[in-house]
Amino acid sequence: MEELKVLPSDDGFSWANENYNSWQRSADVWSFVLSLRVRVLLDNAKWAYIGGFTEDKQKNRRRKTASWLRERVLQLGPTFIKLGQLSSTRSDLFPREFVDELAKLQDRVPAFSPAKAIGFIETELGAPINVLFKEFEDRPIAAASLGQVHRAILHNGEKVVVKVQRPGLKKLFDIDLRNLKLIAEYFQKSETLGGPTRDWIGIYEECATILYQEIDYINEGKNADRFRRDFRNTKWSFGYTAMKVLTLEYVPGIKINRLDMLDSQGFNRARISSRAIEAYLIQILRTGFFHADPHPGNLAIDVDETLIYYDFGMMGDIKSFTRERLLELFYSVYEKDAKKVIQCLIDLGALQPTGDLSSVRRSVQYFLDNLLSQTPDQAQTLSAIGEDLFAIAQDQPFRFPSAFTFVLRAFSTLEGIGYALDPDFSFVKIAAPYAQELLDLRQTRRTGTQLVNDIRKQADDARSYTMSMPYRVQRIEEFVKELESGDLKLRVRVLESERAARKATILQMATMYTVLGGTLLNLGVTLSSQGSQAIANGSFIGAGVFFTLLARSMQRVKTLEKIEKMI
Repeated sequence: MEELKVLPSDDGFSWANENYNSWQRSADVWSFVLSLRVRVLLDNAKWAYIGGFTEDKQKNRRRKTASWLRERVLQLGPTFIKLGQLSSTRSDLFPREFVDELAKLQDRVPAFSPAKAIGFIETELGAPINVLFKEFEDRPIAAASLGQVHRAILHNGEKVVVKVQRPGLKKLFDIDLRNLKLIAEYFQKSETLGGPTRDWIGIYEECATILYQEIDYINEGKNADRFRRDFRNTKWSFGYTAMKVLTLEYVPGIKINRLDMLDSQGFNRARISSRAIEAYLIQILRTGFFHADPHPGNLAIDVDETLIYYDFGMMGDIKSFTRERLLELFYSVYEKDAKKVIQCLIDLGALQPTGDLSSVRRSVQYFLDNLLSQTPDQAQTLSAIGEDLFAIAQDQPFRFPSAFTFVLRAFSTLEGIGYALDPDFSFVKIAAPYAQELLDLRQTRRTGTQLVNDIRKQADDARSYTMSMPYRVQRIEEFVKELESGDLKLRVRVLESERAARKATILQMATMYTVLGGTLLNLGVTLSSQGSQAIANGSFIGAGVFFTLLARSMQRVKTLEKIEKMI
């Protein structure tokens, strides 16, 4: 139904070269990471702005850094393109400018040559292409970060598509993921990168698992079959699929973002946007098995307005334990009970149970009051909520679990699709019936067996408390005696004093970096004027290192000041 377009080629990229070795790859990866680190430091350093710092200048510089990041990710190839796509909706982790640029990667993935594709198919399937297929189209109809798709016709006349994995992908993954593990460990330890409040290692492990699963096409077939079973009683949603080469039934459809073609067919765009969200709510809340990559390239509309899903290599599975706690979180949010919300977040691993959570409780209560006091028409968009979460997570002990990475990505992507299809789209309106269903289910449970169990549990707790009271009183008396005799000492932590001492230490180090950097800079200027350029260059590099450390120290001070204001 869509015209065939010419896709860019990967011939100009070093990672597509067969002679590209692991040492070159590691050097390219770490060069990229260090360059990005320096750029981010300079973006956040107020002294690095000519003519003085302003928020507009910082936003403009962030946009330039984000554009540079997108181009470098494209140059680094499949692994980083995929990770960039996964990060493009994590507004709780990255600034908005980065998220917007990374979202463009979806349309910029290069294809590999027909000769490579045909050679790879023949090697994997062990037969010439003309023996395997009656007809095979050289030009791919779609290219993704991990493979591309060609149309073909079998000898029995059936039309199919052939999904071909990029050659050398497993080798590239092995090299990249070794380096990415080291990067994740570095990020986890770095306070300026939110190590204590970001589960970088968990996100790395989740991404590594998903990447390896996605290049296993046998696993993709199993995923598609399970997805089909989950939706067997739903008339308006279905998906199709048949280790490195996968032949699928050819199911043409109009891509969900081709608004002009949808209108020309007379389709109801509002109904399509509603069905896309409903299908995903069913996956998350009922089955727990969901399509983790529902971008416009993987969603299409059939002639009868049926929703078609493509590509089941990347699926998420929410275990029953997690789903139960998500439902409890939903109930707590509905009741605007900040204390219960905090406990649910701790159970889900989204919040670190630090000693004093009073500031966290205030933040959560503010979020609940402002979010739930709005009508569905006025409710914040998911992207706006994501920005709020990012702001809160900067100063509080939140660490959004890696298991939710793909849920957040999918919801945000579907919301964008919904607004494109229907200007009056409202996520809250579509989700309301499912929310009411969950509330009704809970009420039903509490009126039956659950209510009896709750009463029994309260009675047991009361009995246990009563039986243990004498022992508790005795223990209190023992503690008092130990305090009086000096056998027991209490250690009191004054958090304000600790923060002040920590801030003073950082400022002391910043002063030392300033002195050393200034000294090396002056030495470099002197040596340069005397003709010793090589030694002068070394002094300049050393000065740059110390000034970078200075910028990092000032950023840490700024972070501490933000935390003090929140508390």
